[in-house]
Amino acid sequence: MAPKYKFTYFNMRARGEPTRLIFTAAGVEFEDVRIDFEKWKDLKESAPMGQLPMLEVDGVKICQSMSIARFAAKETGLAGKTNLEQAQADMFVDEISELLPKLAGAVFASDEAVKAEKAKEVDKMIPEKLGRLEKLSGANGHLVGDSLLWCDLVVFNVAFNVENYKPGTLKNYPKLTKVMDTVKANKRIADWIAKRPETKF
Repeated sequence: MAPKYKFTYFNMRARGEPTRLIFTAAGVEFEDVRIDFEKWKDLKESAPMGQLPMLEVDGVKICQSMSIARFAAKETGLAGKTNLEQAQADMFVDEISELLPKLAGAVFASDEAVKAEKAKEVDKMIPEKLGRLEKLSGANGHLVGDSLLWCDLVVFNVAFNVENYKPGTLKNYPKLTKVMDTVKANKRIADWIAKRPETKF
């Protein structure tokens, strides 16, 4: 009997979207629970680490966004075909993951002076991070190997937010643009993007 997956996060993409994309790309059914910040006050105590996202697998709760996404990738066959591919995929994920919270800070900061300072940091980080990924990426529309892996989906999620923040950024990175195109061309992912709630981040 297949495991039952229940994924709980806020109604935004951010740290939760990689896991949603992984399950979706693999065609694995999961319960996508989206809560507002008011409801989170009541649920916080039931979260083992007091934070979201949280994945329940047959009632067992797992926390930490990248731990959840990595587990989902292994469960669905998207972690990498060999130990070496898995290590390469992890490398891409670890490199790009630092950018997402920095980007969120620049997008959501309410104080204009703070926002400007955070934007300055992000504007410096984007070409550094994307430049490294571009250099190491495969040229066939996948970061690693010849098939869709979780690192493609994690990078896609971050790059999607980068493009919303500063449209046209990806045109400077042809191999990463090709990865983005590969992900968007996936029928399951395309359907997911078309139906998922429209959120700011």
